[in-house]
Amino acid sequence: MSSDFQPPPKSLSILASVGGVVTAVIAIAILNGWSKHLSKTSIAKPEISTSETASRQLLQPRKPQTQSPVSDTKGAEIVADLDAKSVVLAGQAIPKNQLTVAIIPYTAPGVGKLTPEEITTARQAWSYFQRNWNDETGLINSVDGFASISMWDQTAAIAALVSARELNIVPAAEFDAKMTKMLNTLASIPLYKGELPNKVYNAKTLIPVNYGQLEKREEIGWSAIDLGRMAIWLKIVEAKYPEMRSQTAAVWKHWQVKRLTKNGQMYGTAVIKGKEQYNQEGRLGYENYAAYGLKLWGLDVKQALDYQSHTAFVDLYGQGIPYDKRDYKNSGANNYVLSEPYILDGIETGFQALPKVYADRILAAQVARYEATKQLTAVTEDNLDRPPYFVYSSLFVNGEPWATIADTGEKHNDLRFLSAKAAIGWHVLYNTAYTQQLFNFVQSNLKSKDGWYNGFYESLRQPNKTLTANNNGVILESLLYKQVGQPLTVWAGVKNYKSTKRGIRTPQVTAKILRP
Repeated sequence: MSSDFQPPPKSLSILASVGGVVTAVIAIAILNGWSKHLSKTSIAKPEISTSETASRQLLQPRKPQTQSPVSDTKGAEIVADLDAKSVVLAGQAIPKNQLTVAIIPYTAPGVGKLTPEEITTARQAWSYFQRNWNDETGLINSVDGFASISMWDQTAAIAALVSARELNIVPAAEFDAKMTKMLNTLASIPLYKGELPNKVYNAKTLIPVNYGQLEKREEIGWSAIDLGRMAIWLKIVEAKYPEMRSQTAAVWKHWQVKRLTKNGQMYGTAVIKGKEQYNQEGRLGYENYAAYGLKLWGLDVKQALDYQSHTAFVDLYGQGIPYDKRDYKNSGANNYVLSEPYILDGIETGFQALPKVYADRILAAQVARYEATKQLTAVTEDNLDRPPYFVYSSLFVNGEPWATIADTGEKHNDLRFLSAKAAIGWHVLYNTAYTQQLFNFVQSNLKSKDGWYNGFYESLRQPNKTLTANNNGVILESLLYKQVGQPLTVWAGVKNYKSTKRGIRTPQVTAKILRP
């Protein structure tokens, strides 16, 4: 495994980019004094690159908002034993006739006006973005108080701003000014080799940088999966606010988008020991979700959208969940099974990138774990407030069930946590008694004055007190989805491109598109 990570000075915490499903470069944050920290991760491998990006910041220690035992060692051991016994290979596959996506995308079961508690939740999430807005550029810090951004996290900020406008948290005039500034910056930002956005920037100066080195210009490559997510939200903004169409088009035209795909696959770049690597990017989940964004702009991502060729199934607590057969042993990439790509796909596209039945199984396995262990479960990847500062809290990865690992493969099952964004995302998509418990738990345990904490550690029984743009952005777009009752691309009126037999792409309304 190759890596482009360079240890930061001891006085610095580090920002790094993480791959939600594939590879990433490790971000190691350094505690300074008390428990100040910042981090984010990313690895670059010879064959695959990263998906979602996140980051971390120096935080002052705060008291937990609920009583939190230091650790429930005995309980953790019992859960670990049950988790180990929960796995059965090969798992229950999903019949092909259940994979078909309906012509009309999935609609929110709990559609309607937000409750007062949900409105309060949205306002609390928006407070993060108010606090982390950079007047100079219109960009939002990836992590609270640290002026570094990735394209994944800036997309979370775009989603948050749209959601705040539509939920009447932000006045129209403020929305127009902020969105205009964001888009104008993105349409003029310095690019990696003049081609595509660098993985990381100084949010105040727009200098392309490496992780944690905000004053030193350094081009380190781009992530196709990050840009695939941004592609979705550029289309949402373009369709919902036609007066901004020229600005979203300017962002897209600023990029050399042909570099993002090759032979129907997505490609990113990484700079390893001064040499550029051009890598296929993606694994089941984020690969398909991000590819759908590029498809909206007419790019050929047929292979990246294929959700069957590399898929196998494993039973976890009796539920057969999908996973990517391309794991670390046979490809050099970790094949994390996580909640977030399925949540984003449901909320934003109505399960047009991945079958809804995949998401059904991913959630069902977490419900079954709760029923067996009494441990509320909503796992995905995110930043931590302690070493190793970023983990992938997975249902299944590299042949192991319920493993929480860093991108090095090092296990950190003691740091598994219930994710705030996953809890609320699952709730708006399914609106069940179980997801209501998840929502209630977040309300009771993860509120801070500056937004929502990332999660709650299972064994430590205390909050993961990191504050990030992505966590709070996903919470906001989840609540917008709940209010409008439609996938956000459909709500906005986004048009897609569907290939004909002759290979000519013609615009189609998203709601009427069958899965390619």
